Amino acid sequence: MAFNILRRFQSVTTGIGRCSFIQNGQCLLQCIASHSRQLHLPCDYMKSSHCATRRFKIHSDSQKMYFSTIKDHPYLSGISVCLHEDTSDRIRSASKQSTIMDQEVFLDRLHGCVSAKQVFKLLASLETMSDTVAALALQRIAVLEHDQNGLKNPEAVLENDVFKALCFQFEHDSQRLTDAGLVTALHACTQLYVDPWSTLMVRLVSESQERLDRGPMAIKNLCILGEALLALEGPGCGMLKQVMDQVQEQGVEEWSPEEVTMVYNMLQAGVGESGQYQDLLNTLNSFTISIAPKLNPESISHILNALVVLNQTQAIPLVISLCKHSVRHVPRFSDEELVLLLGAFMHFGQSDRYFIEALERYVPKSTFTMNPEAVSKVMQYCSRRQILSRPIFDSVAQSFVYRADTLSTSQIARQIMPFGKLNYLPPNAGGLFRRVEGILRDRFSQFQPRTLLNLLHSCTLIERFPVNFVAKVFSPYFLQQLEAQGTGLDRIVLAQLTQLFMTVKLECPFYEGPKLHSKYRVKSFQTPGRSLESPVDGHLYNRVKTGLIDLLGARIYFASRVLTPYCYTLDVEIKLDEEGYVLPATHHEEVYKRIAVCIDGQKRFCANSHNFLGKEAIKKRHLKLLGYEVVQIPFYEFEKLHDRNDTVEYLHKKIFPHSYRLSW
Repeated sequence: MAFNILRRFQSVTTGIGRCSFIQNGQCLLQCIASHSRQLHLPCDYMKSSHCATRRFKIHSDSQKMYFSTIKDHPYLSGISVCLHEDTSDRIRSASKQSTIMDQEVFLDRLHGCVSAKQVFKLLASLETMSDTVAALALQRIAVLEHDQNGLKNPEAVLENDVFKALCFQFEHDSQRLTDAGLVTALHACTQLYVDPWSTLMVRLVSESQERLDRGPMAIKNLCILGEALLALEGPGCGMLKQVMDQVQEQGVEEWSPEEVTMVYNMLQAGVGESGQYQDLLNTLNSFTISIAPKLNPESISHILNALVVLNQTQAIPLVISLCKHSVRHVPRFSDEELVLLLGAFMHFGQSDRYFIEALERYVPKSTFTMNPEAVSKVMQYCSRRQILSRPIFDSVAQSFVYRADTLSTSQIARQIMPFGKLNYLPPNAGGLFRRVEGILRDRFSQFQPRTLLNLLHSCTLIERFPVNFVAKVFSPYFLQQLEAQGTGLDRIVLAQLTQLFMTVKLECPFYEGPKLHSKYRVKSFQTPGRSLESPVDGHLYNRVKTGLIDLLGARIYFASRVLTPYCYTLDVEIKLDEEGYVLPATHHEEVYKRIAVCIDGQKRFCANSHNFLGKEAIKKRHLKLLGYEVVQIPFYEFEKLHDRNDTVEYLHKKIFPHSYRLSW
């Protein structure tokens, strides 16, 4: 039987007693529930007579439970000394006058811990703590020790004496734990990959089942329990269905913002996969709009991330509302929360002028201290939404020069590519691209082939030519690597290779290295979906076409959407003879000059300015080098024309600025 927790990381036994039974056809939690009463297994760790472990004892006070540390040191007066195996009457309850650290103060100190060692030191310094606090400490350890591969150092955590003592107390007093302490301890243990068949886990799960059977638990506790069950057995768990039934029985309108966030997190963790509980999600999405002003930065980022994971494309009103209310929180988002926020905005195609202005106030002051992933996500967001923010781009360019050595290859690409895509050179462009060249020279082999191609191609858009690396890109070895990665040599990859080849041929005539083999070249840069050319705006084209007919006298004197031998597509082509007369579009002889009329709609510019996108800039550059006279008709000029006469006059001045206009 494969459990999720075992798939993610091999379970580490901590010396905690293990259950030895299993029944065919029964899931883990069913076995635990049905056999829990048969368990009377002793804790079999820390049996050595030389054990000097601190013990934690539960105290009942006004129905609350507390752990008190019994310190095993002969020089500590007023506190009973007891080894683990010596559980005699010498253990005394902590005095009622014992100071109990205020929970909020403890949580602040706990949050300030940056390693499991610090957490253990903090726990060892306490005389008394509640079971909830102890469980939260375990949870904090799990957060600190987690990385993408599991636990950083499992032995240092699971073999720690304080950890063992806490586990011992949770195991033997599971029935006396508060609901919050119980479910938080279980959740923490799953995150620490404690053996699911250990006596500790068996008793925690069994007690959780009994609490569920007795009646409704609080929403917070249900959510924590749900995530723990998901980690143990996945979305098919029977207990999890019982948890969700109790969640749905409680009115959403009565939930606090924190509880709403926790339900989203649980659904995102796997409960809501494959469209399950969509009715609950629909209700939750509608209700969350009404409480959006009350949400804190953490809740906003987590809810948005849940909407992405659960693919709630119908929840755009909620996304818009959260975007609106996130503006005032921009300086207070942590780097991790900002990454989630921007990822969601990219997923749903959301951008907001006030949000961008908030980023422009915050990011330039923080680029040198922000997590590199957060900086990369900011640049990726600007690139995806085609937002040219000079304050952000300039500050990122400056920080890149100093921090490049600490960046991953993916982060390097995501921070540099937007400069090419949005056709912008920062004030320190010289130093920036010398730094990029140095990185490519030292770390060329570390880049994924497709990432490297994207990076080099983006540099050519702004006339930063990677001549020293083109030979490697055109080599059979690199092309084979490129073909083996991801979707292989798809249309966009072949188009990028072709344009890179054309750029070197047209703009770097001194290059004498290998050329791109003809089989890797495309005939057109326009492809469905992502393209190296923006298609002409249909509405703007029709208006210009009407004006051209009035100007030239007939439709035969210009051609539309002309594919050139150089892969580019012309919106309009006009041919002239040597004397400057317009030739019919079908005429192929005696053509002295070709005019490429670029009808530039709004999508050919950055979203918030009249700055051409990089792919449009390189197209116009190449057409001029190929001998075309390029005439640009930008939308923001054409939209100012009021009537037919204005249109004809405008086109005449644009296309034939040095000739008189004839009236037809």
